[in-house]
Amino acid sequence: QVQLVESGGGSVQAGGSLRLSCAASRYTYSANCMAWFRQAPGKEREGVALIYTDGGSTSYADSVKGRFTISKDNAKNTVYLQMNSLKPEDTAMYYCAAGGYGAAWCTFSTGHYNYWGQGTQVTVSS
Repeated sequence: QVQLVESGGGSVQAGGSLRLSCAASRYTYSANCMAWFRQAPGKEREGVALIYTDGGSTSYADSVKGRFTISKDNAKNTVYLQMNSLKPEDTAMYYCAAGGYGAAWCTFSTGHYNYWGQGTQVTVSS
């Protein structure tokens, strides 16, 4: 069964931290690429961070570099997003995604991902 379940969202003040979790079914976690995207009202969905499930290489959007960290726990089929120094502009619905089956590269293109979670809301107040 394909499943991605996010958790960990909430409301924080600017400068605070949150850690998002994405629990994946075994099949979904076999994807080459796991990523976090976010979408604010009226804006397009954008890639935030991605990780290669084999090897653990990561990539980040410029807007979150140095503040966000993506990681994985293979034993738990779980991907995390540690978010520090949060800003009001980080407010969005955050989605976990899995994809890139058979692909050599992971990207931030939404079309690259086959499976999506239901999303978890992050709200940062100033």
